[in-house]
Amino acid sequence: MSDTAVSPPSYQCGGCGARVEYAPGTAVLQCPYCGHRQEIAGAGRAVREHAYTELATLPHKPAASVGAYTFVCPGCGARTESNALAQRCQFCATPLVADATAGELIAPEAVLPFAVDQAGVRTALGRWCRSRWFAPNSLKKVSVAETLKGTYLPHWTFDARTVSDYQGQRGEYYYTTETYTVTVDGKQETRTREVRHTRWYSASGTVRRKFDDVLVPATTTLPQKQLDRLAPWPLTEAVAYHGDYLAGYHALRYDTDPEVGLVEAKNRMAPVIEQDCKQDIGGDEQRVTSVNTTYSAVMYKLMLLPVWIAAYLHAGRSYQILINARTGEITGERPYSAAKITAAVLAALAVVAVLLWAYVRSH
Repeated sequence: MSDTAVSPPSYQCGGCGARVEYAPGTAVLQCPYCGHRQEIAGAGRAVREHAYTELATLPHKPAASVGAYTFVCPGCGARTESNALAQRCQFCATPLVADATAGELIAPEAVLPFAVDQAGVRTALGRWCRSRWFAPNSLKKVSVAETLKGTYLPHWTFDARTVSDYQGQRGEYYYTTETYTVTVDGKQETRTREVRHTRWYSASGTVRRKFDDVLVPATTTLPQKQLDRLAPWPLTEAVAYHGDYLAGYHALRYDTDPEVGLVEAKNRMAPVIEQDCKQDIGGDEQRVTSVNTTYSAVMYKLMLLPVWIAAYLHAGRSYQILINARTGEITGERPYSAAKITAAVLAALAVVAVLLWAYVRSH
């Protein structure tokens, strides 16, 4: 692994000479001191996608073999080694953004810029804390994050056309009348009821589907399941990548290569295809025993999605949460109230006991 020297652009304010950074929800860089605003050059360009068959021709290396960047701060001259695509200088807080097109990795094609600012985080956090079931009442008072870090997380998106040949079974219901006896007031009574059965028939066919923007996290820094809970993302609002959108924020490089991402994308397509097969089979129940899928017109792109990584303090303990910086959706850790859970369990047991007593009485 070899380090890559990076000379970031100078994000100097044209008004007071301080620094500018991306202003959430806009297409401008703004100075946090004097408020001076600078338009992001080239904002509004169309987002491109690439044919997956072209991947082999690109001069990129596996992510694990690419060394850290060495940032040379344009503000104070400090040198910083980092695997991040963007961050702040640890000495003077100047935004440091690498030239994503100059390295040995695939460059991002799109970015979904931050829209939720720090004030929006406070609002979302307070709403989330107040809505947690079985949480201590004191959690409702939490509205301020103890730590807060705006981070762009890399994701792969894949498009594909699929043709799937399947084998399975179609189940159709039929009913028979069954006679049984019950005891009512010490006397036996004969009653009848309809019993449902399923008759199975072989089924086969072909289904087709066009997938668009199947999203796969391209970082292992955070658990994939946790990132998936931040969905849905308004991907249609993404803009063509420009490093200025990263100014003042942290941005991770991808560590999951596109080949691995495509495998995961196909895993995410599989349940959708199986549901298409079941719909095609029809009947009352369906069984899918085998599916053979052919993929064509596979397209991909690397996209950066905005997340606030935060921690809040409750009862002396810190809890981490993730906030979708476009929608305000939150996922993460939370405390539970043992008293509330116990009360809920006892209430459920009481309901079951009443229903059981009523059933015994009626029979």
